[in-house]
Amino acid sequence: MFACLIHASHTSLARRICGSLSPMPNAQDTNLDRLRVAMASTNELFNSEVFGKRNFDALDDIYTEEARILPPGADIISGRKAIKEFWSNLIKSVNAKSASLASVDVMLAGDGAVEIGRATLTMQPEQSGLTQMQVKYVVYWKQESGRWKWHVDIWNPNS
Repeated sequence: MFACLIHASHTSLARRICGSLSPMPNAQDTNLDRLRVAMASTNELFNSEVFGKRNFDALDDIYTEEARILPPGADIISGRKAIKEFWSNLIKSVNAKSASLASVDVMLAGDGAVEIGRATLTMQPEQSGLTQMQVKYVVYWKQESGRWKWHVDIWNPNS
């Protein structure tokens, strides 16, 4: 490699050869990149379908069948049916408009992955203007039916 650095400035052939010696991508990094893309797609589905269109059946593609959520100030809610009911009631009661999620960190963990992130929830309660709430979250992701989904989801407001 050092020979390449010395000779690279002298010939175009050496530059081409040395240029091809860039490190190969790590398989774990490649898998993590693919996982991040899948996560971003699922997170956008949550925003556009569940919040944007109030399509609560889209939660089938977001949460695993045996998922659990741990909302602030409430008990654990288990199972997709109960989770659908929770989100339907919450979104309708505060007239939620969007949930913009942004990953801060993603870590592989066993047969799943952990995502730490931030979200901005936008709502418009009756007789009020638009208001936003900043939250932080942790999601444990698991594959189900060939798709990465939320298996455990916990969040709380920043203030």
